[in-house]
Amino acid sequence: MVAPSYAEIVNAPKALLHDHLDGGLRPATIVELAAEIGHELPETDPDALGRWFTAAADSGSLERYLETFGHTVAVMQTRDSLRRVAAECALDLALDGVVYAEVRYAPEQHLENGLTLAEVVEAVLEGFAAGTAQAAELGRTIRIGCLLTAMRHAARSMEIAELAVAYRDAGVVGFDIAGAEAGYPPTRHLDAFEYLQRENFHFTIHAGEAFGLPSIWQAIQWCGADRLGHGVRIVDDITGEPGSRRLGRLAAYVRDKRIPLELCPSSNVQTGAAASIGEHPIGLLRDLRFRATVNTDNRLMSGTSMSREMSLLVDAFGYGWPELQWFTINAMKSAFIPFDERLAIINDVIKPAYAKLIGTA
Repeated sequence: MVAPSYAEIVNAPKALLHDHLDGGLRPATIVELAAEIGHELPETDPDALGRWFTAAADSGSLERYLETFGHTVAVMQTRDSLRRVAAECALDLALDGVVYAEVRYAPEQHLENGLTLAEVVEAVLEGFAAGTAQAAELGRTIRIGCLLTAMRHAARSMEIAELAVAYRDAGVVGFDIAGAEAGYPPTRHLDAFEYLQRENFHFTIHAGEAFGLPSIWQAIQWCGADRLGHGVRIVDDITGEPGSRRLGRLAAYVRDKRIPLELCPSSNVQTGAAASIGEHPIGLLRDLRFRATVNTDNRLMSGTSMSREMSLLVDAFGYGWPELQWFTINAMKSAFIPFDERLAIINDVIKPAYAKLIGTA
């Protein structure tokens, strides 16, 4: 079997569930927007700035990784800047072959210049619509849904949950909490999750990245999460050698319930959740048939894309088109859009494309 090349992977349809808007800016855009507002950057050359972000994030610490967002969030405080960043995000993902994406951001972090929460959401939605239209003009089709994120160390989760529900018919498809896990359990936001469940709304929770099994257990059993943001530490509940693996009660529950894992290989290595791509638990989790998906997390900080993440897995695990299709369909099955829309993308876009790729491999 000939391994898929990077160029071939770029042209294959991909689905992305875990991507942060403020973690995927173009370095050149940051330089331009920072100059307009007088924000000081560590580098003013776009290429050098891109390298700085990757190096600063490559620390092995989630807390240090999160510090890099100070610069991106700083240049996303106006309606025009939010529109621009969102439009470029949609276009960049489409040009990378992503046909479906859920992009998340925290509205509460974009209020410094006087925008309201609603104005932030509307600016981002306008940007996604503009970028989607621009991609279509270039022959690339992408469907984007928004996830509104509340910061787990703050106290606005109910407010953000209500905002997400208010815009559920305008492009917001789900809710999330993010930020440092240690010391900020998801149970602090239980009222927001109970409200979302009463409203029949979808949500995912960052869990099992920097913190271990307790955060996964709380996200699922206390909060009722539909998906796990990262969830990579579920491997701590799997023991035994190849051929005789034993799943603990929590790991077995996650697999049996088909709870999706939003795995982000490069990011997980950067934050110390995995030692290397070759040692990333995604290989084991795929072999054990967990609902594993491949994601970018923060394209700027990781210097990555969906095509690069899949290419890294091809190199590390010897994957071919069948495995890449498996990850892609897993993601679409786990998306927060209606079932008929998920099915249409799977049957009309993903399966026909991969059938041709597998047939010519």
